[in-house]
Amino acid sequence: MQIDVLTLFPNIYNALNESIVGKALDKGLFTVRVHNIRDFSKDKHKKCDDEPFGGGAGMVMTPQPIHDAIMAVDENHESFRIYLSPKGQKLDQKLVKKLSKKNKLLLLNGAFEGVDERIIELDIDMELSIGDYIITSGDFASLVLINSISRLVDGVLGSPLSVEEESFSSNLLEYPQYTRPQNFNGLEVPSILLSGNHYEIAKWRKNMSQEITKKRRPDLLED
Repeated sequence: MQIDVLTLFPNIYNALNESIVGKALDKGLFTVRVHNIRDFSKDKHKKCDDEPFGGGAGMVMTPQPIHDAIMAVDENHESFRIYLSPKGQKLDQKLVKKLSKKNKLLLLNGAFEGVDERIIELDIDMELSIGDYIITSGDFASLVLINSISRLVDGVLGSPLSVEEESFSSNLLEYPQYTRPQNFNGLEVPSILLSGNHYEIAKWRKNMSQEITKKRRPDLLED
């Protein structure tokens, strides 16, 4: 998979060099190419924002640098183009799985009060939100999206079971996990996990997932 990122703040993506994602990038399991939108501005000062028509607070990202950046990176529209936006479809694990099957993604990250609407009409396939809150730029949402998608790329995680048994894999939250020591500050590991009976352990884990989901996220059980 190839992911192209269009941003005003390219240094934010240095965070991808850490942890499991960084190792996967080093191995070439997928690629992330970061493009600075300012490089495509025709303004002599590389300005990429202006005051909104109709008035209002803040600045809006101008269409020319964004459109030219998109055309330079994805001239033939081979990528599925996403604009990270609080107005977009909300990200969930089902959508993560769907997007992980794409060969190429292009992520456009807005800042200030967002981008000129004509860019969305002309160049974008999907608006996507990571939740009902506001952050300073779409870049932090892009990092979340890249991380969630990359985990589903073959070879990124050490074991396929890590994907199959985690939260949201079957519309259930994950069961509780325990490790050594067996007793910590007076709290014991559930005895079933020490039994060696894999059938009963699997049944306990499924029951716990159902109970936790019913208590904390009953909306998942409605799907």
